[in-house]
Amino acid sequence: MLQKRLAAWSVFAVLIAVSLAGVTLAGQTAASPTPKTEKAWTPPRGPDGHPDLSGVWEHNAATPVERPDELAGRAVLTDDEVVALKQKAAELFNGDGDAAFGDAVYLAALHNVLGKQKGFKSRDTGTGDYNSFWVVGRWFENRTSLITDPPDGKFPPLTAETQKRRAAAAEYRKLHPFDGPEDIALGERCITGSVPMLGAGYNNYYQIVQTPAAFAINMEMRHDTRMVSIGNRPHLPKNVHLWLGDPVGRWEGDTFVVDTTNFRNDSPLTLGTATESTHLVERFTRVAPDTLKYEATVADPATWTKPWTAVLFMKSTKDQIYEYACHEGNEAMSGTLNGARVKEKEALGKAQPSKTPGSR
Repeated sequence: MLQKRLAAWSVFAVLIAVSLAGVTLAGQTAASPTPKTEKAWTPPRGPDGHPDLSGVWEHNAATPVERPDELAGRAVLTDDEVVALKQKAAELFNGDGDAAFGDAVYLAALHNVLGKQKGFKSRDTGTGDYNSFWVVGRWFENRTSLITDPPDGKFPPLTAETQKRRAAAAEYRKLHPFDGPEDIALGERCITGSVPMLGAGYNNYYQIVQTPAAFAINMEMRHDTRMVSIGNRPHLPKNVHLWLGDPVGRWEGDTFVVDTTNFRNDSPLTLGTATESTHLVERFTRVAPDTLKYEATVADPATWTKPWTAVLFMKSTKDQIYEYACHEGNEAMSGTLNGARVKEKEALGKAQPSKTPGSR
């Protein structure tokens, strides 16, 4: 009996792998790319008559930002394929091994199901990540990428100028990794979070507080609160630049729209940095009692050849956002810079010619 069960599971695993490679299982249909919503559901209203979007929302979906190459041409997976990924992720990240962050959870599960990878190993082969027990669990949906436009689920190509700029920046970091504090990543320096809010599974909780005149988004990651004024005020003068830009909000029907410009040239942006020409438009729509649709469109002719859009669905949670105490007691900055100086002295000492006895 046990051998029959094992054989049956082996056949099922093969079928799932074939399906994920691009062939839909017989009798199955692809699930909807958006969560199911209740019929005739209307969102609760605030005192001003607009939908009430307040509360704490989490984004712990495993869905990758970009569609994996193995799923090219497939915007959604079948329900059975999602179950297979979910089960494999639960097996890989059961609390005993290294934690995985960002898209790594989805990719590890996918590659294991397809037989392209066995198990999971942290990309930090030196020390490894801390135990996955400390990382929040991820949930799976049918969609295969957060990016919805371009339709292939990939970021549009970078401009030729941006490719040169990023190559030069990478070469500089290689030669001058820790000359001073400014050479250390903003996140490691506890400076700020990033927009659009596409991160998942690691301090990706957001608390929204709204009034008729303002909309506040408290981001758990690095303790930033984005204050969005509601109205038709113009953006700040072009010579004023902020880490998270200058946001101005407005209502379009039941959707709250945040229009943001005035970014710094080194503002953190998904997979890169913003420029002074970056234009971010975010749309918040409550589509179910426990679901907030978040749509972000980024246009920056100085970086990408065309705009791109990503959509994610945040879930309501009763969890609270606690202080992200990043600076307090943090000795990483001095330790990192001191360590770099020690390595420089060691390298300098090895470069000096050795003295023979009796020489001056």
